[in-house]
Amino acid sequence: MHSKPLARLAIPLLALLVPLALRAETEQPAAPTLAPVTVPPPTTPTPTLTPDSAPVLEPAPVAEPARPVRPTPPERPRPSRAEVQALIPDVARRHGVEEALIRAVVAAESNYNAHAVSPVGAVGLMQLMPPTAADYGVTSVADLFDPRINLNTGTRHIKRLLRKYKNDYGRVIMAYNAGEGVVDRTNSQVTYQETLNYTEAVIRHYRRYGGTAPTQTALDQVQTLRTVRNTSQARRLLKKYLDPSLLSLKVKPTLDVRSLNPALHDVGPESKPMFELNTTVIR
Repeated sequence: MHSKPLARLAIPLLALLVPLALRAETEQPAAPTLAPVTVPPPTTPTPTLTPDSAPVLEPAPVAEPARPVRPTPPERPRPSRAEVQALIPDVARRHGVEEALIRAVVAAESNYNAHAVSPVGAVGLMQLMPPTAADYGVTSVADLFDPRINLNTGTRHIKRLLRKYKNDYGRVIMAYNAGEGVVDRTNSQVTYQETLNYTEAVIRHYRRYGGTAPTQTALDQVQTLRTVRNTSQARRLLKKYLDPSLLSLKVKPTLDVRSLNPALHDVGPESKPMFELNTTVIR
């Protein structure tokens, strides 16, 4: 009897419940957004260094010193020997230096080559070093290739050396080649092979060009200095290669201190020697 009224109520209830269920299904709350988690990088434990495990540090490379740039001769034609010789008399008169000496220095230094450059950077006819030329107001290396400028500058330098060494040609020539400092420091006993050869060559050129100043003493000194140089070289070789222990006998006492007194030393066939040669040092 009651089933029909309940059926009538069920249909409206279902009509209400189905839309609610569908709405609840579509309006589910969104999942919460999680903030990104930053994971720190794994830390490597610092190793404890011991003398055996310490890293070997390579030494920093040492830069080689820059080599000085050698002067470059000009591209213009080189003056001939005759052109250079024609300039020397005027230069000699201007500075009051014997012409034969200038010609001798030019012949020994460059053989009249105005464009000559030495391995160490000496320039021109009289092979002037740029710092030396700068002392006489010539600061341009290019100017030293000009034969007139080179002759005037080199002759001024010779003139000053003649005044300093009181016209001693031997000392002047040595100082022109080796430098005043070397001549002064060694009291003119320069034993450089190059300087000895140079001094001898200049003096021989000087004599051939008609020079009249006394130069035999200078030549004799060159021969003496050659002997000194050879003796010093032999001494250096002995010191380098000879074992000094072979130059002396090493002995050791065989008796006590009291018996070393010659007055107390026993004499006879059974006596012992006071000293014996230490043969362990002989090779």
